[in-house]
Amino acid sequence: MDDTALTSRDTPARAEPRTFAGRVGELLRLAGPVIVSRSGQLVMGVVNAILVGQYAADHLAFLGIALTITMPLFVGASGFLLGTLVETARHYGAGRPAECGATWRRGIIYSLIIGMVCLAVALMGEAILAFSGQNPEISHESGRVVRVLALGLPFMVIYISSAYFLEALKRPTIPMVMMLIANVVNFLLNWVLIYGHFGFPEMGALGSAWASTILRMLLAAAIVLYIWNLPDRENLGIRRKAHGGWASWVQQRRIGYSAGASQLIESMAFALLTLIAGRIGTLAVGGYFLAFQMLGMVFMVGLGLGSATAVLVGHAHGRKDPTGIARAGWLGLGINVVIVSCIGGAIHFAAPSITPLFAADPALIAVAAPLIAYMGVVVVFDTCQAVMALTLRGFGDTWVPVATHMISYFAVLAPGAWYFALHTPRGVAGILDAILIASIVSATFLIGRFHLLSRRGIREQHP
Repeated sequence: MDDTALTSRDTPARAEPRTFAGRVGELLRLAGPVIVSRSGQLVMGVVNAILVGQYAADHLAFLGIALTITMPLFVGASGFLLGTLVETARHYGAGRPAECGATWRRGIIYSLIIGMVCLAVALMGEAILAFSGQNPEISHESGRVVRVLALGLPFMVIYISSAYFLEALKRPTIPMVMMLIANVVNFLLNWVLIYGHFGFPEMGALGSAWASTILRMLLAAAIVLYIWNLPDRENLGIRRKAHGGWASWVQQRRIGYSAGASQLIESMAFALLTLIAGRIGTLAVGGYFLAFQMLGMVFMVGLGLGSATAVLVGHAHGRKDPTGIARAGWLGLGINVVIVSCIGGAIHFAAPSITPLFAADPALIAVAAPLIAYMGVVVVFDTCQAVMALTLRGFGDTWVPVATHMISYFAVLAPGAWYFALHTPRGVAGILDAILIASIVSATFLIGRFHLLSRRGIREQHP
């Protein structure tokens, strides 16, 4: 279904397309806008990195270190709200549209709670950075950036929860359009506030942080107003009070607990990698940060495909269709491998041409170019594990992905990165070695888990 409104005659529960081409088309039609929307969030970060990197290498390091505080909070919060997507998809697939609006309203309340917790933690960013062993200048300057970014976290969490809701209804176009517009405004705000145009003071990394925070406020207001005024709001129960109290949406929170814990584990591990790079030096931080931005952009493709796969798995779950669950899961994984391998290969070979777009300092370019090339390989395996984790959550499997990520990132990634980067000649490239190994371990466990559960469901339906 596209973004056209449901009427009372429409039936939300739709059967799975009968042909392989039809299933691929359905997945891509849903995933395309989701990928653009998710990528738009990263594109804003990449634009910020480019403009700040062109401004000054030390300001790029300040921004990169600041994001080690705010990004784990944002990514973890996004995971805690994944229950909004999964539960909305299940109600939609089962033909219960009125329950979808109740799911969104509960998600907004949850967003406010989580957003304020994120704000409180982020405001302690400078102290956290000082405790981590960063030098006083980096701790102070990055701490100033963190405080500004912190103000936007509650608003971005509300936007993400609402975008999940629309995606689960197979209406991903509006979040995509909003994110595209936001990217244009973000570029203009960064250009003005970083460099001090039109009478504004020249603020460098701090100006980029203010641009991000302003955009997050605007996005949250726009998407909430859109959903509140949907033409079919009565059918979806948008303005209807959700009944049943806290206990009535325990499953929505349970899915969020596992997804949030998993994504928080992953993002904290990746934040630790930036701090490890910081122990090597400023150029190592800047080079790794630029490479990680490139990984993040491609990762959004996998995240979009994974979110679309989770929606289709949720619909099949609502229809009580285990064969449809298996088909959706394997299709999402296969398409991810094909698409991300093509993108990653292009990045690998084009890295020397891409890197100068991000920085003007020749020394920084020399460090970042080989790292960006390596990221083109790493991202294939990293996106595979992300797609399968989201697929399992759409299936209702909550805690195995958390355990898998705990093992992969804290038992494999963190110690591996510390050893390879600081105790071998690999240096900052050793961090990427550890990411690759951890991603392979995680993907292997999650693929095996989905294979086991999908086969079990099919056998139970057809003993």
